[in-house]
Amino acid sequence: MSQDPFLVNFNNATFVKSATKPANYPPEQTPEIAVIGRSNVGKSSLMNSLFRRRSLVKVSRTPGRTQLINFFSVDDKLMIVDLPGYGYAKVPKSVLRQWRPMIERYLTTRPSLVACLLLLDVRRLPSEDDLMMWDWLHQFDERLIVPVVTKVDKLSKQKRHPQLQRIANMLDTPTEAIISSSAKTHAGRDKIRQLLTSLCWTPTEEPQPL
Repeated sequence: MSQDPFLVNFNNATFVKSATKPANYPPEQTPEIAVIGRSNVGKSSLMNSLFRRRSLVKVSRTPGRTQLINFFSVDDKLMIVDLPGYGYAKVPKSVLRQWRPMIERYLTTRPSLVACLLLLDVRRLPSEDDLMMWDWLHQFDERLIVPVVTKVDKLSKQKRHPQLQRIANMLDTPTEAIISSSAKTHAGRDKIRQLLTSLCWTPTEEPQPL
């Protein structure tokens, strides 16, 4: 049986570039999936788990260090885009003022952006910033918005289910729509990879303008 030539196997993930504005974004040659969430939600660790790399995406002990839009190519068939974390009070206000338009500009002007993974820490209920981002992302009907709960290894199985139910209620979405993940145990990794693979288009397809 021949292998599907468009299957993403996550064997070759590479950093492409960082950018702050559309003029510096890489060419739109593959579908893009944005990863967004509060600072310290575990974006970098989750991405390293997906890539099977320990430090391709730098993990900082200081939340709010990611201040650029970072593009990562996966098998030359998919682009994962790491957006700056939001909601961290210790980031200088001048930086915060730059982040919002930078993130909004990418999310509103990038035709190849097909989905967003909104990351939420399982130990905390969605914040006001999380809920605002969740509602705002749903303004774009063309895109898939997927809630991904991180750090599930931090809660016992007994506490995990009721917490997921509370999060789902606040998002007004079924618990089945939430992907539970852990960068430590790699829980949810295969499910996320399968989802991302399903979003790929063939080289003959072109991204449609928003």
